[in-house]
Amino acid sequence: MPATPTTYVPPARHLLRARDLADARYTEPLGVDDLARAAGLSRAHFSREFRRAFGEPPHAYLLTRRLERAAALLRMTDRSVADICFSVGLQSVGSFTTSFTRTYGISPTGYRARFPPAAAHAVVPACVMRAYGRPQRSTFREDSGAEPT
Repeated sequence: MPATPTTYVPPARHLLRARDLADARYTEPLGVDDLARAAGLSRAHFSREFRRAFGEPPHAYLLTRRLERAAALLRMTDRSVADICFSVGLQSVGSFTTSFTRTYGISPTGYRARFPPAAAHAVVPACVMRAYGRPQRSTFREDSGAEPT
C-alpha cells in the first residue's frame, strides 16, 4: 500500500487558526491550552511562536479582544459593568476593572461617562414611527358598528 504524501503547512498557518479561534470565541472560557490545541502545538511551543508571530502572548491577545468588545459595549449599551464583564468571557468584575483601567487609563464607568448615553444611539425607523403614530382603535366606519350603505 503506497504511503500518502503529507503536505507541509507553515507554522504561521496553525497560529492563524488559533488566533481566529480567539477572535471568534472570545466570550467562551478559552485558555492558552485550547488555543495551543487548535494550533496543534504544545503549550510552550505555541506560546513562543504566537508571541514571535503576533508580538504578544496568547493570553494577552485574548484579553485585548475581550477588553475591546467590552469598550464597545460600554459605549453603545446601557448594560451594567458586571453584565458586560461576564458577556465578554471574563470571570471577575474586579479583574476586569483592573485590566480595563490599565489598558484604557480610566475605569469602565468613567469610560462610559465620556460617551453619550446609549439611548442617543437608538434610531427608530420612520416606518415604525408612522405605524405607532397612527390611531390605534379608530378606523373609518369600523367602530360605529354601522353597515355601509
